[in-house]
Amino acid sequence: MEISLHHLGRVDYLPTAAAMQEFTAARTPETPDQLWICEHPPVFTQGLAGKESHLLLPGDIPVVQTNRGGQVTYHGPGQVVAYPLIDMQRAGYYVKEYVYLLEEAVIKTLAHFNVTGHRVAGAPGIYVRLDDPGSHALLPQRPVKLGSDPAEKGSEPFRYAAGSNPNSAHPDFTGLGKIAALGIKVSRHCTYHGLALNVAMDLEPYSRINPCGYAGLRTVDLSTIGVSLSWQDAAELLSQKLLIYLAP
Repeated sequence: MEISLHHLGRVDYLPTAAAMQEFTAARTPETPDQLWICEHPPVFTQGLAGKESHLLLPGDIPVVQTNRGGQVTYHGPGQVVAYPLIDMQRAGYYVKEYVYLLEEAVIKTLAHFNVTGHRVAGAPGIYVRLDDPGSHALLPQRPVKLGSDPAEKGSEPFRYAAGSNPNSAHPDFTGLGKIAALGIKVSRHCTYHGLALNVAMDLEPYSRINPCGYAGLRTVDLSTIGVSLSWQDAAELLSQKLLIYLAP
């Protein structure tokens, strides 16, 4: 069953989150999967584990409590937000595989612009080297895969072990900037919420929070690292990569 693509344009966060939740609650085993692509006006969102101490100075930007995983993040103009609404049981993959596939779609999107996306052990999302965004050199703090290939649909759940930093409670962000964030929710084997890729944003609001709960974590966008493209082009490429990687 194909995933249907829906471009929502710029939409407010709260009604979009409510619509995702309503769609997921009402769906049946026959409901087709969907991928929503959008952009939000400025908003901070707090995940289920969110601590108020990570909101440093929100100012005039609203703060919204959500039921996704993770801590606080920022959404704003110039960021492509993707919400895959997937029946994982029907698609045949596990939560960890799903996260891997989301990250892989971002990595392949960045590769189109000769930017190398990296994973960091213990910290979901995609990161780039600040000194050389195109470098293919492996990070010492990368996750080390143990077990089966997560790209194989239906494989057993795989596990990650840290490379040089086995303590995943303290991920190592040395020399890195975060360019894409993940925050998902799974209800009755069905996913909502999703990921955000920074394209060309006003990054100042990130200084008002500890992004994803990490003090001092640098946040970047494609524009910052020298890649100039429109939001529409970035959205189109990311959506196509997601459709490929999330296909059942």
